[in-house]
Amino acid sequence: MTEFLIRHFIKDYKDVEKISVRTAYGVLASIVGIFCNVFLFAVKFAVGLVMRSVSVTADAFNNLSDAGSSIISFVGVKMAEKPADKDHPFGHGRIEYIAALVVSFLVLEVGFTFLKDSIGKIRNPETLNFQLVSVVILILSIAVKLWLGLFNRKLGEKIDSKVMMAVFTDSMGDVVTTAATILSLIFFAVTGINIDGIVGVGVALVVMWAGVGIARDTLEPLIGEAIDPEVYRQIKHFVEGYDGIEGTHDLIVHNYGPGRSMASIHAEVPNDVDIEKSHEIIDRIEREAAKELGIFLVIHMDPVEMKDKSVLRIRDKAVQILNDLDPSSSLHDFRVVHGEHQINLIFDLVVPIDYDDEKKDALTLRLTERLKGADPRYECVITVESDYVAQDSPVEK
Repeated sequence: MTEFLIRHFIKDYKDVEKISVRTAYGVLASIVGIFCNVFLFAVKFAVGLVMRSVSVTADAFNNLSDAGSSIISFVGVKMAEKPADKDHPFGHGRIEYIAALVVSFLVLEVGFTFLKDSIGKIRNPETLNFQLVSVVILILSIAVKLWLGLFNRKLGEKIDSKVMMAVFTDSMGDVVTTAATILSLIFFAVTGINIDGIVGVGVALVVMWAGVGIARDTLEPLIGEAIDPEVYRQIKHFVEGYDGIEGTHDLIVHNYGPGRSMASIHAEVPNDVDIEKSHEIIDRIEREAAKELGIFLVIHMDPVEMKDKSVLRIRDKAVQILNDLDPSSSLHDFRVVHGEHQINLIFDLVVPIDYDDEKKDALTLRLTERLKGADPRYECVITVESDYVAQDSPVEK
């Protein structure tokens, strides 16, 4: 069914890097979500009224909020498609994140409302009216929400959409809460004990947790999150794959919405190559990065020593000492300036983002002492920088 909808309603569905195709995926997910959730709301609300069940009614209004969320997502996706203008040179892609943030607050509001109602039901329980047909309808609801969740996950994976993955998580939460509602009804039918209010509290808490999760996932790119290690490797390997580039460092990526990123990186070039030739290579990389990676890439050119054996020997020694002291840190822009009575080692030291000033100073001091131990003439001029790459998985230096 998912592939059928994609093939028949999304033109050029394989070209997921195009903004128009991403928008089409978002619109399809929103329309399908609206249809499914309105259908489930109508069914569950009717069942809840007949049974006088707050947990079923809570589940129904959760589906209604999901339908409203799909409408907001639809508007957000369409607004995010707007092209760049003089006031927004990088486009309007972040509107999609803002729309998802609004959705999270709606979900939280529904959760808080029914938490209050469920607590009232615990204090003043009402008699449930168990009907087998009601259980069958709720089982149908589980099937619909399970399919809808998997549908959003598949579309989200195709276009790398955090919003759709959040909808998947929310749908799985609905599956769990509806299953809990069925359990409470069956429990009442078997034992005569009404745990409807307690289950309603559970439904409300799961709904609120889903809202918090959506808010967290959408706030991260808005606030500015660390570079994904896979994105880091992709850009690093792309730039370093060109002849004339000896290495890269200081990669920073700015997210302006799904599929809209700007990045800056320092590329190391041999210091004995004509500057115009190196500049031509840099220009070509920037142009081809836009075409092949879909990233507006700005490259700063750093000349590095590649032939002076004494400089290379000192640099290798510094790298070896740093790896012994702290393998998670690295250095770059290494220069050696010979004075009359000393040798200045000038370089940048890159440390993990979570290092505080005390830890940075301690590492700098130990590195300086170890280098002076290798040669008392060494005087270090070190600039400490933080690594902007997420530390979920190891990243090559």
